[in-house]
Amino acid sequence: MQAYHDSEWGVPLHDDQLLFEFLCLEGAQAGLSWRTVLHKRDHYRRAFHDFDMARVAAMKDRELEKLLLDPGLIRNRLKISSVRDNAKAALELVREHGSLDTYLWSFVDGKPVRNTWHSRSDVPATTPASDRMSKALKRRGFRFVGSTICYAFMQATGMVNDHLVECFRHKACASKR
Repeated sequence: MQAYHDSEWGVPLHDDQLLFEFLCLEGAQAGLSWRTVLHKRDHYRRAFHDFDMARVAAMKDRELEKLLLDPGLIRNRLKISSVRDNAKAALELVREHGSLDTYLWSFVDGKPVRNTWHSRSDVPATTPASDRMSKALKRRGFRFVGSTICYAFMQATGMVNDHLVECFRHKACASKR
């Protein structure tokens, strides 16, 4: 967890495939700890073709059924099938907007929101931006994209800098675009 915090969490991310990966992993995390998902991330990458949206969108029902037997994944039928559904929806967004990056970052006007929290208790679970993102993604057919999941996604991908001001990563992430 420390390595993830120190090198990934909160760093602005603009790669479509990685954004799709984080969106799916945040959805898999619903109701569980992020530690659980992080420990299974490499397995998710293998199972879902490194989150290549076209390959995931083309997965057959029998492939998804087989994944339900895989102890390296969170074996929840709805969460497993949502990855394929989200890939199809993401590909449609790419067709319409040119990239997943362009669409998702539009919820923060294309630049990271730099918060100045001093305590973990100050950090919200949702924001108006995550509410808008959640509603928009749901309208487009995405699943497991509630506002709390969207806000966690925004934090993880650097759309918002929620490192506490006292954290050494706050300034480092703020300087990245």
